[in-house]
Amino acid sequence: MEKSDRRNTIIVIIKAILTIGILVASFYLGMLFLIFAIMLPKVSSTILFSAAIFLLPSVIPFLWARKRKLYLIVWGCCILIILIIFSVFFGIERYEESITIDVTPNIDVNEYMPFTEESKIVKFKSQTFELEDDFPLPVIDGAAAAFPVYSAFVNAVYPETTKLYDGVFEYNNTVAGYEKLAEKKTDIFIGASPSKEQVEYAKSQNTVFKYTPIGTEAFVFFVHKDNPIDSLSVEQIKGIYSGRITNWKEVGGNDEEIVAFQRNKGSGSQSMLVRFMGDTPIMDPKTKEIKGMGEIIEQVVDYQSRSGSIGFSFRYYVEGIIQNPELKMIAIDGIAPTVENVKNQSYPITTYLYAVTYENNPNQNVDMLITWMLSDEGQYIIEETGYAGR
Repeated sequence: MEKSDRRNTIIVIIKAILTIGILVASFYLGMLFLIFAIMLPKVSSTILFSAAIFLLPSVIPFLWARKRKLYLIVWGCCILIILIIFSVFFGIERYEESITIDVTPNIDVNEYMPFTEESKIVKFKSQTFELEDDFPLPVIDGAAAAFPVYSAFVNAVYPETTKLYDGVFEYNNTVAGYEKLAEKKTDIFIGASPSKEQVEYAKSQNTVFKYTPIGTEAFVFFVHKDNPIDSLSVEQIKGIYSGRITNWKEVGGNDEEIVAFQRNKGSGSQSMLVRFMGDTPIMDPKTKEIKGMGEIIEQVVDYQSRSGSIGFSFRYYVEGIIQNPELKMIAIDGIAPTVENVKNQSYPITTYLYAVTYENNPNQNVDMLITWMLSDEGQYIIEETGYAGR
């Protein structure tokens, strides 16, 4: 009996060790599967993770034959609880998807490519200017909101063999775009002016930026269409983004907390917010950092109650590219951000659309191209795209 008891004890210990080992292994296997599944749709990744979690433990009942019934009851209850949790999770996900406005995280460049019939750019061939073959073609880059403009420039004066990301026609957006210009890897950047940090980085690379205004644009603030606020003053906007004004009722709206979204540091619109705020300090954002221009719009139209949030961007990007019917650009000091009000300078928050280059660039085609942008043909493209001219 003593040998039998000892043998049974050893078997129980071995079974316990195997059981613990199986549970630990199933957890790590589930984590491993989840890492590989992050690029899959949510449902697929969840199924893969669940299979990994439950696959190995399914052999445990065979280790505990005498306790199999009790084990299966306990394990079945665990599975039921997990299934309920997943059901609630997917129910919430489906509800959020049902109220989410489908907004592209950033501009779809494929819709604005040069030399294609279906492109949305201004299709115009220059009759007065052609890039000289004596010097290299200028490497042109720009911000998301400016892509339709400089893509149309490429279409007008570059060779028809020019393709995106061919070393001449680039799209790196504002943060990476200014970095490459500072490193003299590009020749021209089309967009808003850089941040102080981007200018300092250029200086560290012995690069001095040159700014040529080629158009004019409005810096806009927007809310969800359900928000009753149609206009705010400059001081009220500054109050919101400094954190001094925290409820919409303080500016004539509903009794609702203001959720003021911001962009990532160095982006064109965040840099513009910094310039707009001037000496007024900007509060730390209460929400997550938003990197895409389109994403800040998506967050405003979909964030929780939606009507309580506010965001900012440039007029053409909001009105000409995103065109979200759930969104409402608000007037500033009673002046709406229309092209006409930008042209007549009555809208109070405007900025230039710049062609930014760097000093002492030996490529003479760069200055020639900038001069053409300021010509009637270049200004025609800018205005037909949706911006105001200089």
